[in-house]
Amino acid sequence: MELILRQDVQNLGFKDDVVNVKNGYGRNFLIPQGFAHLATSSAKKVLAENLKQRAHKEAKVVADAKAVAEALKAIEIKISAKAGGEKLFGSITNIDIAAALAKGGQEIDRKFITSGIVKRTGKYNASVRLHRDVIVDLPYEIIAE
Repeated sequence: MELILRQDVQNLGFKDDVVNVKNGYGRNFLIPQGFAHLATSSAKKVLAENLKQRAHKEAKVVADAKAVAEALKAIEIKISAKAGGEKLFGSITNIDIAAALAKGGQEIDRKFITSGIVKRTGKYNASVRLHRDVIVDLPYEIIAE
């Protein structure tokens, strides 16, 4: 089944992408949730026209995302957590990284941060997706209190 995505879907595609999915996934999840609509020939023509008109606006959005990426690279993130030796009491997740970035002056939504769950002190890397073309590798360090 060929669908046009109305918004970004994790592990499937970005907004306005034409994707092929299994019939049940499209019919029972994507379409009823409003994540996608059928890719008919007329819908594809409308999509092509919209993408052409949006192309120059997209360049400005990418430039803004690259500026934010440079600002993120300048921030040194150190997260302190209670620990017994190297093992943390609890864990560090995307929420904690987003809070540390907010303290550094950059408000990034936690759903754009991919780091996994960390349960030990040390140095780690997180991936921050600012735009489909701009993904920043963000190093951070977890230290014991």
